[in-house]
Amino acid sequence: MPLKAELDAIDWKILKQLQDNGRITNVELAERVGISAPPCLRRVRKLEESGVIQGYRAILNGAVLGQDIVAFCMIRLHRQSDADLKSFAEKTQNWTLVRRAWMVSGESDFLLHCVASDLSTFQNFVIEELTSTPNVDSVRTSLTIRSVKNEPLMVL
Repeated sequence: MPLKAELDAIDWKILKQLQDNGRITNVELAERVGISAPPCLRRVRKLEESGVIQGYRAILNGAVLGQDIVAFCMIRLHRQSDADLKSFAEKTQNWTLVRRAWMVSGESDFLLHCVASDLSTFQNFVIEELTSTPNVDSVRTSLTIRSVKNEPLMVL
């Protein structure tokens, strides 16, 4: 599969290190990838400017913060015209319980990753928001039991 960005072996090492620890200092990063700090910083900035690195985030522990419910919702629409798909995708932007959303192929049209403080809050969201949304044909939900793997999003 062709890459959309030109990356060399050092760039890949930088990406791996940053994905594992986004708070690493530039000096430590440079040491780990085998170059000096100034060119390392230039490379990181180039990766950011080109969009390879989209940003940095803290990974929060939802359970500790009272966000105990993690669920996935599979949404099937009545119609899948471009306008209908775009309309539903835009709606997901306003739902705070939806943390990630994908348009998918197969039996569902959308897959939503939802997080809520409790089951009642999640149930209300499903009933009052999802199922009442125009053009929604069906909503199937799966509550998670526990996380069994939590790796960075990209395989490097």
